[in-house]
Amino acid sequence: MYLWIKALHVMAVISWMAAMLYLPRLFVYHCEAAKGSVQSETFKVMERRLLKGIATPAMIVTWLAGLYLLYEGGWIRSGWMHGKLALVLLLSGMHGANAKWTRQFANDANTHSGKFYRIANEIPALLMVGIVILVIVKPF
Repeated sequence: MYLWIKALHVMAVISWMAAMLYLPRLFVYHCEAAKGSVQSETFKVMERRLLKGIATPAMIVTWLAGLYLLYEGGWIRSGWMHGKLALVLLLSGMHGANAKWTRQFANDANTHSGKFYRIANEIPALLMVGIVILVIVKPF
């Protein structure tokens, strides 16, 4: 069962990361659309569906499968796992920020620039690099 859950975990992580990398990019383009325009309303639908239909379910499955693997694999005492968990918590915080920004755009209340979202777009990628290195290399 462990390997099946591990496969599920990897698939969920890939889905979650795809959404975490794409959603801020949508925000960049949404900033350029006039409020109330057809384009703006289309972005609102895309952002909501991406968050609720892919990102959030994938995050939940990632966490549930990951906690199972943590317990069954006995990884809780591993230093690299502590680092990974810290980075995954930060990634989850980024997910929460994306949810907040999605709500702000939905209410035509965005206060950030496209440049802000371009920078925010890099955070999940950097966290992913750290997580992958910790999981594969297990440096400590």
